[in-house]
Amino acid sequence: MVKIVTDSAADLPKEIIEKYNIIVIPLNVEIDGVSYQDGVSISAEEFQNKMLRTEKLPKTSQPSPELFREAFEKIINDGDEVLCLTISSKLSGTVQAANLAKNLIGENNKIHIFDTLGASSGEGVQVIKAAEMASEGYSLEEIINELKKLRDEITILILLDTLENIVKGGRLSKFRGTIAKILNFKIILHNNEGAVEMLERVRGRKKFHLKVLELIEKSKVDFREKIVGITHVNNREDAEYFKNIIQEKYKPKEIYINYMGSTLATYAGNKGIIISF
Repeated sequence: MVKIVTDSAADLPKEIIEKYNIIVIPLNVEIDGVSYQDGVSISAEEFQNKMLRTEKLPKTSQPSPELFREAFEKIINDGDEVLCLTISSKLSGTVQAANLAKNLIGENNKIHIFDTLGASSGEGVQVIKAAEMASEGYSLEEIINELKKLRDEITILILLDTLENIVKGGRLSKFRGTIAKILNFKIILHNNEGAVEMLERVRGRKKFHLKVLELIEKSKVDFREKIVGITHVNNREDAEYFKNIIQEKYKPKEIYINYMGSTLATYAGNKGIIISF
């Protein structure tokens, strides 16, 4: 049987983790000089509350290879195969930590590391797809083939209400960040082969919402067999707004909302949302 391992940057709801018995390896986050394991010693909601009260940008780092090694060895010792899905290699060194753990165990064709080229819900929907297939008895090869197709097709929209954190983190120049703030621009980024790029700039909240819905419509995706993931930073209201419209208009196979964990929330900032499908 194939067992699914991922990292905490997938921002999966607890009920999904428990339903499929997914093993989650925590990334690390430091805020106000205190270090935590993401989702273990600090919840996403707790992290967001702390982040919104501090002036300094939190620091995130990849998990220890030892955590991956322990998880992999336990699965192999139980006679199962490992499929480990990680946050994009262009955003974190987590995939390297997982590969190092695999190498420490030695040559073993029962361990496969899959770079999702996504993060938060963009990683999460891929993990859920893999977990669903594993629970239905598909082989490791069959699951990986489907994941490659999903990774190539997936749409990841990153909606930023504020540019404060992404400018602090060096992901957007201070000049562009200042201009956008003055003009009340909302920013829509998207995932391009694992890297984050500018897609749209919209002035005002109402136009921002309409532009997001327009982009979803233009995607021409058949949602009936799709999993839609929505994660947010202190913005349940807008997350529910988008969920309800997507649910009513496109009737996806599954749709979920969850808090954005420390890895992506650090850069998305207050009111940030990620929609992936």
